[in-house]
Order: sequence, then C-alpha cells, then structure tokens
Amino acid sequence: MFWIRDKENQKPFIKEDEIFNILEGTKSPSKLKVRDIIQKSLSKERLNPDEVATLLNVEDDETLEEIFEGARTLKRNVYGNRIVFFAPLYIGNKCINNCEYCGFRSSNTEIYRNSLSFEQLEKEVKALEDKGHKRLILVYGEHPDYDADFIAKTVETVYKTKNRNGEIRRVNINAAPQTIDDYKKIKEVGIGTFQIFQETYHFDTYKKVHPKGPKSSYIWRLYGLDRAVAAGIDDVGIGALFGLYDYKFEVMGLLYHTIHLEERFGFGPHTISFPRIEPALNTPLSEQPPYLVNNNEFQKIVAILRLAVPYTGLILTAREPSHIRNEVLKLGVSQIDAGSNIGIGAYSTEDQQAYKKSQFTLGDQRSLDTVINELAIEGYLPSFCTACYRMGRTGEHFMEFAIPGFVKRFCTPNAILTLLEYAQDYAPENTRISIEKRIEEELKVMNEGPLKEKLLERMDLVKAGKRDLYF
Repeated sequence: MFWIRDKENQKPFIKEDEIFNILEGTKSPSKLKVRDIIQKSLSKERLNPDEVATLLNVEDDETLEEIFEGARTLKRNVYGNRIVFFAPLYIGNKCINNCEYCGFRSSNTEIYRNSLSFEQLEKEVKALEDKGHKRLILVYGEHPDYDADFIAKTVETVYKTKNRNGEIRRVNINAAPQTIDDYKKIKEVGIGTFQIFQETYHFDTYKKVHPKGPKSSYIWRLYGLDRAVAAGIDDVGIGALFGLYDYKFEVMGLLYHTIHLEERFGFGPHTISFPRIEPALNTPLSEQPPYLVNNNEFQKIVAILRLAVPYTGLILTAREPSHIRNEVLKLGVSQIDAGSNIGIGAYSTEDQQAYKKSQFTLGDQRSLDTVINELAIEGYLPSFCTACYRMGRTGEHFMEFAIPGFVKRFCTPNAILTLLEYAQDYAPENTRISIEKRIEEELKVMNEGPLKEKLLERMDLVKAGKRDLYF
C-alpha cells in the first residue's frame, strides 16, 4: 500500500516557474539539437522537460516537418499501423461543479438533466454492441448520484449485457476523482483505464475556470490518479483540455504528470488525451476559448506528445472534424472513437434533441463502419483488442512490453482477430471486402513462424463461429 498524504499537505508536482524558465531558455533551437532529440525518442526513450520544450519552440516549417516525420516513424515502430476503437457512453449529466467551459456545469439552466436507468443502460449497450463495439468508456458528471457504488453497478451491468455475438470486453472510466476506498470498489468490477483530465495544469487558470464545486480543488484532482494507483488501478489516463491556457505550458504539464507517475509508481500513464474545447449549449467560453489552438498547432501538439512519451497511447476523439482526424492520425495516434453520440440515451433512441443533453458538440459524426472502411482502405489496421488488460499487460508490465516495442508483436495478430470478428458479424459487403484486403496485406508482411501459424489457426476458428480469441 502506498502512503497517500492528505490533500492539505500535498504539494503540486507541476513546477510552474521551472516550466516557464525552461520554455524561455530553449527558444530558437538549432536543427541539429532538434534532430538529436528526435533520435533519442526513436530509441523509445521518454524525453525530459528541456527536450520537450525545445521541440515546442520549433516554429519553422522545415524543422516542424522533421518532428512530424519522427512522430510517424515512432508510431510505426511501436504501434504499427493499428488503430484501436472505442465508444463513449455518457451515463448521466447531473453535475455539482460549475466549470465555465462545460455544458454540464451546474449553472447551465438550458441543458436537459438526465441519468440512464439500468434498463436504459442495457438498451444503450445493446445498441452499441449491434454496431460492433467491444470497448467503452463510461462518462459521468460529478454528482452524489454517481458515487462509487453506482459506478461499479453500471460497469457490472455493461459487462453482463450481451446481444447475439455482441459483448463489451473492456470498460474504461472517466469520472470524478475518488478516495482510495472508493477506487477499490470500482476496481473490483474489472475496469480497464481510469481517466482524469486535469483540464489545465496552470494553477491560476484552473482556479478561474473552476469557481465552484469539488472540482475547484486543484490538488485533489491533481493527485486523483495517485489514489487510483494506491487502490490497485495500474491503468490510468491523463489529459488536458487545450484552449484554456497556453498549449506549450499544457504539454509540459502532461509531461510533468507523466514523470511524477513514473518516479512514484514505476510506470506512466497508459493513455494521454489532448481534446480541444468545442462549443457547448449556452456556454460562452466554449465559443471563444481564451487560448484558441489552431489546426497547425494541434498537429504540433500531437506529434510532440508522441515523441515525448513513446510508450503511451494517444487518444484522438470525435470532437475533431473528420479531415483533421485523418491528418492527425498519421502523427502517432493509437486510439479513436467512432460512431459516437454523447447525448444521454441517444444510442438506442437516436434522439434528435441529444445536443440538449450533451457536454459539447461533436465534429466527426461518421458511423463506426464508415470509419473502419476508410481506414482499412488507407492502410490502417482497425482493432477492438482488449488482450493486454485481460492478460495482465498493464501498468509496469505494459511498459516492459511497450518501451522496447514488443507490444506490436501481440497487437497486430490480436487486431486481425478482432477485425475479422467485425467483418463476420457486422460489416456490410463493401467494408468486408476492404477488411479482407487489409488482413491479406498484413499477413503478407508478417514473419513466418509459430505465431503466424497460430494466428491462421485462430482465424479459421473465428470464421467457424468462435469468438474472443487472443494472444
């Protein structure tokens, strides 16, 4: 058991003055220095603050392109061409916080407040399973109704809800920070990753945009994942909401958070998210973010995060429009959602008023099948794999595989098996043809040997009706 100090005695591990000094001291970097940093990252070694600040201070297009190419290369080396799919499922939008950028904030009288009943939750899960989803992230407002017991019961409901060949094999959580005892309750029901986004790592900005509610405590939120790890949850995800403060500072904040977790627990975050603020109903700040991140800066953020923490999955959500997602995917993204609807109860009802129950608006509203088909044609390998979590390849053990690039050895065959399931159970003919061609190309470049032989055997079993086979 890790000893966790009470929140009054904890000190921020985000050293603001140090970050500002490093960013100032690494301005106008030489191309040679940038290239050396890229080469270090390509050796799958996590970058230090000076190195990340140096990359953030690159402004000329030619050197930026070298950063982008480094990120593309690292993605290929560590993750291959695999893209893992998930779907967000919003359980309820009641909230006692008053975050100025969020449609769920307590003072927003125009949003329709609603929480799924367990019967409605089952309908939502079946609707998602009917599309082919295998991985979900459950999202909750911060409210007494959504306590640890409730979260645990919703997770249990999701896992037990099956529909023909459909089942959810991994449930991740995006919820308010918990106490250690409450995290233990949630862990017991078999969650995957627990996500907490700090939103902004800049203290004064944080206090300004979180004026009311439990979320107003910067420290309680900052140490939220420490308590999760202390409770035995070793798959944790971090994130920042870009647009609240300067993007360079926020990237450094994500790096410092990563280093903190590594130094304290021996492993870093399983995922890093980097959403931009999107418009929300009756939420003025979301319409005019104080530090708007343009598309070029957004690509730069993703590429640098990929180089900064080579072993960590990068999550790109459907907040972004499809053309931006298509460009950013190339720069090191490993997980995306598709066919998403963030209205409460909207998957099963196709509610046309879902935006009145939503936290923000979505930029990419393509169906899951459309995205899978497009990516397969473009040379990506769509995946619904959940094997690492179920085989215990999490936390420090996951880093042992991910840092040297060994994880790709398991991910490619597991991705093929889950994609073949999708082709057999859900894909229309045009997508099935695209998938078959993609799998054929993957098999051509796979090394001959026992692993490939076992994969071919298991593919035959999938075609014969077997499901949930993995390495």
